[in-house]
Amino acid sequence: MIQSMTGYGKAIVAYKGKKINVEIKSLNSKAMDLSTRIAPLYREKEMQIRQIVNKALERGKVDFSIWIEADDTVNATPVNASLVENYYHQIKEISAKTGIPEPKDWFYTLLRMPDVTAKTDVEVLDDEEWEVVQKAIDEALEHLVNFRKQEGAALEKKFNEKVDNIERLLASIEPYEQSRVPKIKEQIIKGLEQIPEVDYDKNRLEQELIYYIEKLDISEEKQRLTNHLKYFRETMADSHPNGKKLGFIAQEMGREINTTGSKSNQAEMQNIVVKMKDELEQIKEQVLNAL
Repeated sequence: MIQSMTGYGKAIVAYKGKKINVEIKSLNSKAMDLSTRIAPLYREKEMQIRQIVNKALERGKVDFSIWIEADDTVNATPVNASLVENYYHQIKEISAKTGIPEPKDWFYTLLRMPDVTAKTDVEVLDDEEWEVVQKAIDEALEHLVNFRKQEGAALEKKFNEKVDNIERLLASIEPYEQSRVPKIKEQIIKGLEQIPEVDYDKNRLEQELIYYIEKLDISEEKQRLTNHLKYFRETMADSHPNGKKLGFIAQEMGREINTTGSKSNQAEMQNIVVKMKDELEQIKEQVLNAL
């Protein structure tokens, strides 16, 4: 089964008042090219995250993001009440001693004092939260792989259509191939007859014609191209996707089509070869997206 390298997956999980978001995007690439944007709390797990993503996706240009949306009602910065009270008494004492008027807006003044709203606790990643994060990563990867499979099914349909077209075009060459031998022979004899006072050995001419026709024979190219088309289908049906192998087979198909074109000395055959090249070019373009 073919998979595309294009995909998208996202998962959102809730844990103790915060929302953990995981988003993964992938495009085609010759190898695994993974870039990550990880929330500070989870950066200690970056190597493990990379291993999980690499194993699941194998190949592609992958963007991985994980971030936290905190619940403001749970994670509001606490006010240090005892420190506020301490500042309050100090200011009142200073006012009484110096005669400086007390502030009109006590809350505005006190909340601006140092460390009154400072958040002093340091957040630490525990095993329970990491387990939740791993499940979110697995879920996002599952969504992305399913996306790749859907895109791969569309690719497979396209490839089968193009392979069918090449097979049909290859079969359409045969009538022209069978008729060209007499035509070549007739053209050569006519050419010789138009040259005055030329005497030629008919037996030698037959030998030369056989040699010439053998050089133009495309039977082997047709057979090899047929085999490549069959192998392309078998590779598409393989349980493990292999876009690189499909690319190599497409290259070999191109060799046989090109050789067929160079041996074709009839306009009709050359037109068919051009059509086969067009179908193959579309395969080559799309195979770059196959995993």
